[in-house]
Amino acid sequence: MTEHHRNVRPGIAAAIVVHEGRVLMVRRRVSEGQLSWQFPAGEVEPGESREDAAVRETQEETGLTVTAVKLLGERVHPKTGRQMSYTACEVLSGTAHVADTEELAELSWVAHSEIPQFVPYGLFEPVQDYLDAALSS
Repeated sequence: MTEHHRNVRPGIAAAIVVHEGRVLMVRRRVSEGQLSWQFPAGEVEPGESREDAAVRETQEETGLTVTAVKLLGERVHPKTGRQMSYTACEVLSGTAHVADTEELAELSWVAHSEIPQFVPYGLFEPVQDYLDAALSS
């Protein structure tokens, strides 16, 4: 195994949290390139599943207790080069707020029609398909 492979950064798990007809998005204090608004997300810890990481990161960043519903897909993110997984989650309890003030500047519950204003470069297709189905009334 090369040195490069041992130092590969952990994957990032994102939570796609839909509640009352909107999807939860957060704005990081430090943006990754064009990524200012995104889904609650963070690095998968050793021994942790992608779904568990998405649930944990949502709790840490927004104070919401969610449960993983299904893994929507994975990809290498075209803007960051990081391995990403996307997990659909539903709210169990809590009220979303900026719980991690060092990491997040703000959060918003975003209506389906507003997504392009928050993510002008478009969403990963399986995530867009899920949101199209989950947020269309």
